[in-house]
Amino acid sequence: MTRSLSLVGLSLLIWGAGEGLFLYFVPIYMEDMGASPFWIGSIFGGFALMMMLAHIPAGYLADRIGRRPLLTSAWLAGTFAAFGMALAPSLGWFAAAYLAYGLTGFVSSPLFSYVTAARGKLTSGRAMTLASALFNLGMVLGPISGGWIAEHYSLRATFFVAGGLFVLSTGLVFFLRSQPVEPIEEGSRKRDLLGNSRFLAFLGVIFVVNFVQYLPQPLTPNFLQNERGLSLGQMGLMGSIGSLGNVALNLTLGQLRAGTGYLLSQVIVGLGVAALWRGTGLPWYGLGYFLLGGYRAARALTFAQVRWLIRGAQMGLAYGIVETFSALAIILAPLLAGWLYERDPGSIYAVSLALTGAGLAASLLFAPRIPQGYVET
Repeated sequence: MTRSLSLVGLSLLIWGAGEGLFLYFVPIYMEDMGASPFWIGSIFGGFALMMMLAHIPAGYLADRIGRRPLLTSAWLAGTFAAFGMALAPSLGWFAAAYLAYGLTGFVSSPLFSYVTAARGKLTSGRAMTLASALFNLGMVLGPISGGWIAEHYSLRATFFVAGGLFVLSTGLVFFLRSQPVEPIEEGSRKRDLLGNSRFLAFLGVIFVVNFVQYLPQPLTPNFLQNERGLSLGQMGLMGSIGSLGNVALNLTLGQLRAGTGYLLSQVIVGLGVAALWRGTGLPWYGLGYFLLGGYRAARALTFAQVRWLIRGAQMGLAYGIVETFSALAIILAPLLAGWLYERDPGSIYAVSLALTGAGLAASLLFAPRIPQGYVET
């Protein structure tokens, strides 16, 4: 592993520990502040909207000015947003800070571009799933700690502790080395991408798969607490098991060819959705959360497939477009989830399972077929 990849991984590990403290409790915290299921879904949709608006500009800037400035900006902004959530006196202020935190999602395309360029002898798929695994390894302890802090102090306290960890993570990012900006003829990035039919077709697949996989996730904490009676401590345990699943499935699926891992991740997430919906008792809910880790692996494997469809100098912009389509799915899925939940809480799982076949079919038809002997440059 290269020095740059090691620093990124350590920073992501610490950031994951901080984010894990509060991430799984956000819908519960908003419900405690008076938000209805529909409003929770709407706020999650707004969170994704903030990400969507920033991805393409961030990817374009990463190609133009380099990736490191985008990384440091995102880490700093996320730290300030975390303290903003901690200090928010009402739902409105909290939602504003949470949406600001969502805006920092623009980091993903520069981050994956940076990881791809810093991968050394690793393939893109292995490098990106490794980075994702390290982030989620940090999140293994975060939810358990967050549940303990919430039960002994308050949910608000988790945001303060997370902010402190974010400060440490941000410090590491400032030690990253800059990467050279790859020259390309003016205007050719956009023209090439818009004329790349395989890339455009895969964007549709990305939207469908992300929509299906994300649909039941925003309101699952509310479902398990309100419908299945889990405590905050037990919810923290579920979050940690989910993070462990993210680590295990990223590392496992990352060893496979990107297309094969992408298909398997969808099947795995579908099984997790079924376990959460029909399972009875903590072991089943834990299994469900573990298997939902396929969602994170699918996300990293998406970029590994896109990398084969584009040129190196297009990475930032192409990854930004990919994240925009992913974010569009994540905007719409919580809105449908909130509407479904208010009518029948279990329907979010039934609909997700019903649509899983559509995601698999789209992947089989339109996902790129990477040649067996292909060697990345």
